[in-house]
Amino acid sequence: MAYYILKSYRLKLEPFEVFRALSSQRNCFFLDSSLNSNYYLGRYSFLGAEPFFILKKDKGTPFRELRQMLNKYKISPSNTDIPFLGGAVGYCAYDPALLLADKIKNENPPYARVPDYLFGFYNTIIIIDHLKRLLFIFSAGFPETTYRTGRALAEANFKKIYNLLSHFKKPQHLQKKDTGPRRIGAQLESNFTKDNYIKAVKKAKDYIKKGDIYQVNLSQGFHAKTHFTALEIYQRLRKISPAYFNAYFDAGPCQILSSSPEGFLRLKGDIVVTRPMKGTRPRSSIRSRDRKFRKDLLASSKDKAELLMVVDLERNDLGRVCNYNSITVPKLRQLEKYNTVFQTTATVKGRIHKDKDRIDLLRACLPGGSITGCPKIRAMEIIEELEPTSRSIYTGSLGYLSFCGNMDLNILIRTILKKGKEVSFGVGGGIVADSQPEAEYRETLVKAKGMMEAIC
Repeated sequence: MAYYILKSYRLKLEPFEVFRALSSQRNCFFLDSSLNSNYYLGRYSFLGAEPFFILKKDKGTPFRELRQMLNKYKISPSNTDIPFLGGAVGYCAYDPALLLADKIKNENPPYARVPDYLFGFYNTIIIIDHLKRLLFIFSAGFPETTYRTGRALAEANFKKIYNLLSHFKKPQHLQKKDTGPRRIGAQLESNFTKDNYIKAVKKAKDYIKKGDIYQVNLSQGFHAKTHFTALEIYQRLRKISPAYFNAYFDAGPCQILSSSPEGFLRLKGDIVVTRPMKGTRPRSSIRSRDRKFRKDLLASSKDKAELLMVVDLERNDLGRVCNYNSITVPKLRQLEKYNTVFQTTATVKGRIHKDKDRIDLLRACLPGGSITGCPKIRAMEIIEELEPTSRSIYTGSLGYLSFCGNMDLNILIRTILKKGKEVSFGVGGGIVADSQPEAEYRETLVKAKGMMEAIC
């Protein structure tokens, strides 16, 4: 049996200050429920650094190696509901997921070359319980194979993290309010002109009219140079746009800074949950306008139809690995409020088949249906035709696969990729038969607002 330590303490530091204490360490991560008002979605945040193994793929898929590692390192926890007790943390980019379809060639140039897949395996993590205001330190003896050496490693790593947090002091230059001149962050450029994006929307509508597809997610990408650090950008992003699936992940040559509101795949025990998101309206500081935007979204037949199509797609994807009779839709359309936008989401559940595992689940569902279209394969082919650059991490997925068998991944929307001084991000929307091209273009800018403010 694997040796591990799990101890709890009163939470004395704010979550971001806990992260700041770890942020200089190799391959640090922060799975950050900065919007923790919903304790089903946002009860826990997880932090860690210094993985004992990194699985990286530039070509091909990592699924065989990922399954081998997770079968080798297992924990059977008792007396805790904490879903993540160490394991793999990382991402799957969007573009290599096209290869899973066996039909689609990815020939568009990327903004920044990053590994297709990257997962670090973490034997020591910090857990923040926002509901009970507790901080846990977890440390396992992996990759050691004997009880004695595993216990020694777990205790050494536990002590290291405990001492790091005990002696952490906020840097002096951050203790005083900055009264100096505001720095200018970045000048953003898009891979589309406005006219060309509108032409692409019209072309997508032509495909819908011909019957090729019912819906397609069309995006534009922004890029810029910045002198802000990844930590500075992420701190601004989580303040401007808190969400249930915020994340910071240091992938070595690049950093992923996400304020994603969308959950992709959550597996706890044998229950799978996916939460597709379709339908967006801006928020306003004027109450009457804010209520109007909210009412308009809920009344929109277009947005409702988009979400229903994706729900059917997700039910089909889950049906490949779940007992089909177990698949239900507990929430067909639910309004969610964020700082900059209103969104509508659905909840789809299933029970994974006894002969399938979470790696099968990943293979069956990548990439997420909410960011491709219906039917999925043809929609992805059209995305490759109409978008001038590859998406890289945008609309991929990031999260954890725990040593205790659970999994939770987001959809990488509202996400900035930083590589050196270069930053990039994508924003898109679902195109259907009655989409208005000008309105679709404006919707991408609404979704970009938080990221633009964080960078600029």
